[in-house]
Formats: sequence, C-alpha cells, structure tokens
Amino acid sequence: MKKSFNVMLSLASFIILFFTSCSKNEIPESSPTDGLTKITEGYAPGAAAKVEVYTSVSVINTGYTNLYLAIYDSLSGNRVDNANIQLTPMMDMGSMQHSSPFENPASVNAVNHLFPCSVVFIMPSTAGNWTVSVTVLVNGKLGTFSFPVTVVDPVKSTLKSFTALNNGAKYFVALINPVKPHIGINDMEIAIYKKESMMSYPAENGFTILMEPEMPTMGHGSPNNVNPIGIGNGHYKGKVNFTMTGLWQVNLEFMMGSEVADDTQFFEIEF
Repeated sequence: MKKSFNVMLSLASFIILFFTSCSKNEIPESSPTDGLTKITEGYAPGAAAKVEVYTSVSVINTGYTNLYLAIYDSLSGNRVDNANIQLTPMMDMGSMQHSSPFENPASVNAVNHLFPCSVVFIMPSTAGNWTVSVTVLVNGKLGTFSFPVTVVDPVKSTLKSFTALNNGAKYFVALINPVKPHIGINDMEIAIYKKESMMSYPAENGFTILMEPEMPTMGHGSPNNVNPIGIGNGHYKGKVNFTMTGLWQVNLEFMMGSEVADDTQFFEIEF
C-alpha cells in the first residue's frame, strides 16, 4: 500500500511538472521590439542614457516614417520608461541646411517600453545627408544622440507638396495609411504640415478634404468612401474603398473654408 502511494505521488508530481513546463513553453515572453527593425543605437552622455532606434520598415522612404525609441540607463542597463524626448531632423545639402516635419513622443511615459515618434523626410539622401538628433531629458539630466539616416524615393510617392492658391503657403502631405491595401474598405490617413521656414514645419489642422478614388485604366471609381477629417496634430482620417486589385489613384481636394487651396494632388496605390 505504501509502495502504491509513493508511485501515485511520483506520478502526480510528474504531471504537475509536465504541465508547468508546457505552460511556460507555450507562452514565451514577447519583446516590445518584435516585428520592428533596429536601425542604430548610441549614447546620450549628458543624460547617462543609451538610445536604441527602431522602425516598422526595412527601408526608409521619403514621407512619413514611424520611429520607436528604447531608452536605457547607461550605467545600470535598466529600461527608462519616463523621459522627455525631442527630435531634430536635419538635411545638410552643403550650401544650405533645412529640417523637416516631425512628431515628438506624445507622452513622457513609454508605451510598452518604447517611445513612438515620427519624422517626415521631405527628400531623398541623393540631395544631401540626413541626420536625426534625439535629445533626452532623464531625471534632470540632458543629453543628445545623433545618427545618420539614408532615405530613398519609393516607386509610388507617399509624399506630396503644393503651394496653396488661397494664401500662397507651401504644404507637405504625407500618406500614412493604407500600409497594406486590400479589396474592400481601408483606413485612409494623411498628415499635413505647413512650411513656415527652412527649420519650421508645424502641423496644419485647418483643411477640409474631399477624396475621390478612381481606377484610371478601368475608368471607374468606388462607392462608400469617407472623406478624411481632422483628428488633431495635422492628421486626417477617413475610409477608402478599393473594389478590385490593380492601380488606384486617390484624388484629393484641399479646402480652407469655402476657398480651394489645391485640387491637383493624388496618391497612387497599387496592390
């Protein structure tokens, strides 16, 4: 009887260990950078911080680029989830320099250990040299890490610019979505920035946008589209309906009040 009890106890212990092991193997801990591409890392010495820079793409194109920053204490190696971060993109063309539109992290608090931000690169690296400086303020300590970026023009442009008919100002329009277009209703998102100077490109929230997709080779458009409307910080969101695969031209008309600012811009989307 004692032997039988010991056998049963050993069997129960094995089952517990087996399922505990399986449970651990089935739910591995995920990394916040899974699915992202690391482009560089370096130190912001004055802040005693190490900065790792990630993107969601393998190649950086002209247009809107999401960046994700991971910050670490350079002494302890621990993650820093509370920091004030400021970006400064700069293009050096030799005889002149200029910046570009950008968006700093929306909060001093990290999102899943990362600080999301973005830069809108307005020209490719064939025109000069891009660098992005990341200034970090951690626990009252300030430091900067700068890194070069290679930017190329995509086959289908995701960045447009125009000089407004109503006020003569120059605007940049960056396509954000759809990233992976498909048949049916897709999220449509663009961001608009005004060029105030070579160093200042603030977000523009004052437009009303009319959108009309068409398939030039087929001679038809699509129903059930929703014009992009402003959601703040220069971003406009709507819905675009692609009824079949192929090359689509998404035509955009920009209004300020009752005045037409531009009606010549469009994005080509092919899938």
